[in-house]
Amino acid sequence: MPILLFASFEAVTGVPEWIGYLLSFVLGACIGSFLNVVIYRVPNERSLMTPSKCPNCDEGIKFYYNVPVLGWLILGGKCANCKEKIAWRYPAIEFLTGGVFVLVFWQIGLTVFLPVALVFASVMIALIFIDADHMILPNVITYPLFVLALIVRIALPMLPGHEMFSDTRIAPIVYLHTAGYPDWLVSLAAGLFGALIGAGSLWLVGAIWKMLRGVDAMGLGDVKLLLGIGAMLGWRLTILTIFLAAFTGAVAGIALVSRQKDRSLQTQIPFGIFLGIGSIAAMLFGDRMIAWYLAKFI
Repeated sequence: MPILLFASFEAVTGVPEWIGYLLSFVLGACIGSFLNVVIYRVPNERSLMTPSKCPNCDEGIKFYYNVPVLGWLILGGKCANCKEKIAWRYPAIEFLTGGVFVLVFWQIGLTVFLPVALVFASVMIALIFIDADHMILPNVITYPLFVLALIVRIALPMLPGHEMFSDTRIAPIVYLHTAGYPDWLVSLAAGLFGALIGAGSLWLVGAIWKMLRGVDAMGLGDVKLLLGIGAMLGWRLTILTIFLAAFTGAVAGIALVSRQKDRSLQTQIPFGIFLGIGSIAAMLFGDRMIAWYLAKFI
């Protein structure tokens, strides 16, 4: 995450801070409505441009029923035409995205990195639910995330205020900085190194597991996802992401296996879910978590 000078919404706009949180939630809920479309259509290779329809009766959904959360409540959770139930997860994802946007705004403030952080969080939410439903992480999302991360790495140091990512100030990338290379090049190198560490480490774990056990520990989709996460967050926060994902995934796996009658250890759990959750947590709190750990135990 960049080293940023936190900017208060009220100080910049003259508007009370709670308005910024309200706008963040409303924007997040609207983006969440779009993410519902992405989550449903992308894995099924359907266009995102066609109007929304009821999957049961194929009747078009009126625009005023597409109001995030409220539209579902007004309809009573049923299609206005055929009265088929509308899954509760649609308003839940809208509400969740709104909540995540509020959290991002709270932690990052009105800075140049805020739009990037909101896009990153939105991509992670979409991938979490796609992986939960289909156990895939589509290339059409993971590859553009990697490209976006590299663009941000180059562009951010060039903007007014000269923002730099925190991983450019630590080894091994700091040596490029002290050698006098341009900031954008140092930032790009840090992003590529983060991508290498993230994707490379997960690929290596999977390769070793397959060699020892003869089965795939994880899909290449997770590796491709870590290209984007690593490029955006840098190597330290990417390692933290993997640790958080492994921990939460293990807890979820133990809970899932304990509820099964056969207690099979071969139960597949989509790891992308936990990588998405871990990456959002690392982006928002990672630098402080690492600083706390180093101060406490090193």
